[in-house]
Amino acid sequence: MANERKETAVLGGGCFWCLEAVYQKVRGVHEVVSGYSGGTIKNPAYREVTTGRTGHAEVVKITFNPDVISYEIILSIFFTIHDPTTLNRQGADVGTQYRSVIFYQDEKQKETALQLMKSISEEKVFANPLVTQLVASAPFYVAEEYHQNYYSRNQEQPYCQVVISPKINKFRSRFSEWLNK
Repeated sequence: MANERKETAVLGGGCFWCLEAVYQKVRGVHEVVSGYSGGTIKNPAYREVTTGRTGHAEVVKITFNPDVISYEIILSIFFTIHDPTTLNRQGADVGTQYRSVIFYQDEKQKETALQLMKSISEEKVFANPLVTQLVASAPFYVAEEYHQNYYSRNQEQPYCQVVISPKINKFRSRFSEWLNK
């Protein structure tokens, strides 16, 4: 275990609680941390990010073993569990902080994302064009503690049942081979 390779993916697809809840169930993922990236101020707080004025997106930082799961599969899951065709929104969550964004960590990740996005567009997987931003890695700031593991601690909350649970079910049905055993 100590010699396992680790890579990082930073993704924004609406509320970070949704992405976190799904990626915590993915085989080969070591850790998922909710946070903020892509903005103009250092160490933003949730109350600042939610105004949409800091430029940050709600994101998850995913640490995974590329010998178990590829970055391409990580991104394929991402494009399945959120709507990458709605600009600055996911469902009722509206604002630039909920944008669809991939913060690539290196040129290999950038190329993988570009190829996958091109394939999705050419195959017309979605009725509308992708609006997912593909941008270079930016500073990542860990969100407040109450945002971490939100779904696992609050499954009975209406938002969790109505918004997050369906995303988990979609992941389970389309990527069952990647579900943690």
